Amino acid sequence: MQPTTPPQARPAGPLPQAPGSMLPTRRYDLDWLRIIAILTLFFYHTGMIYVSWGWHIKSPEHSQSMEEVMRWLHRWRMPLLFFISGAGTFFALKKRSYGAYAGERVRRLFIPLVFGMFVIVPPQIYIEWLFRGRFSGSYLDFYPNVFGFQPYHDGGKGGAFSWHHLWFICYLFFYSLLSIPVFRWLTSPGGQRFTDRVGSLLARPGGAMWLMISVICLSQYALRPFYPEETHGLTNDWAYFVENLLLFWFGYVFISRREFWQLLADGRRLFGVATLVCTVILYGIRMRFTDDEIDRLFWVDFTYATNSMCLMVASVLMTIGYGYTYLNKNHRWLTQLNAAVYPFYILHQTVIVVLGYYVLTRTHLGVYTGFLVISFATLAICAGLYWLLIRRVGLLRLVFGVK
Repeated sequence: MQPTTPPQARPAGPLPQAPGSMLPTRRYDLDWLRIIAILTLFFYHTGMIYVSWGWHIKSPEHSQSMEEVMRWLHRWRMPLLFFISGAGTFFALKKRSYGAYAGERVRRLFIPLVFGMFVIVPPQIYIEWLFRGRFSGSYLDFYPNVFGFQPYHDGGKGGAFSWHHLWFICYLFFYSLLSIPVFRWLTSPGGQRFTDRVGSLLARPGGAMWLMISVICLSQYALRPFYPEETHGLTNDWAYFVENLLLFWFGYVFISRREFWQLLADGRRLFGVATLVCTVILYGIRMRFTDDEIDRLFWVDFTYATNSMCLMVASVLMTIGYGYTYLNKNHRWLTQLNAAVYPFYILHQTVIVVLGYYVLTRTHLGVYTGFLVISFATLAICAGLYWLLIRRVGLLRLVFGVK
């Protein structure tokens, strides 16, 4: 993955630490990238209706080209969000104590998670049960099933209690609280010496990429044999949990000094070349081997999994590098969009599932027409709910995590 013309290397050795007062309190590019990543989720989750992978509702028609695009996006969208969340935590802790930060995480993550599990997610399960013929009554008849507290299982099996797409909020809540001792240590003399050593690695061509790949791959080699699937279920998802926790920590450390920002920006072309190489390898393996062969042949599976982790790291760093170079600019719309994007995330999958159900059962729209109708109608509905209702009502602002 090493490009033939790497960017000019900086001298090796520890980088000087920028005084805390010299760092701005916000990186606008991170706000823009968060907005872009969450908007991508609208189209990704709509696409789940029209690909061969299991989901809550499914079209009988599938798009192979859409599936291949989503295969790449899966390795970029959530890792980017966890990295940005770690970076945002650094700025949050510059403005508040650890206790205040923990309280803010309860208000902005735990309360919306609980609200979502009882209000936002149940309609998805109800629609899935209707779609699969498991239930035929009204939503009022269905809703008491939620209070059976029986866990939902893939394919509409099990009970009606789940966090569904809100797993991201659940994981981020745990990461935020579990990481407080780590972040406190990083501000100590020992932590600053550790950050100096990280800076020495970042100063080398591709250093950030090789550091992240090494740490994340080692964690997954150790844990994936025991937890091979991404379940989003927390207690049986430790490999994926640790992978995203590491991304969260890397986001915090890599954003903690201004010198690191420029190093990532300087490496953006190298990260871009690495992303391209890993993308070619990803699709090259898929063209040569079937899914069954990838799973069955150890060396193919090992290569495919390792390349997927390399693609994840390279694409995230590429995005951060280019984002800092071109998107670190404020705009009069940015504050409003940044406030709206979290409620959009909480709402979007429920709207997609409800709309998708009616498109699949009441219309004859094709794959791409249905995809566009559901995607843009979901955007319009979420925008209307936010601007006309959520942002105007104090209680709704609380349960949707609006500042």
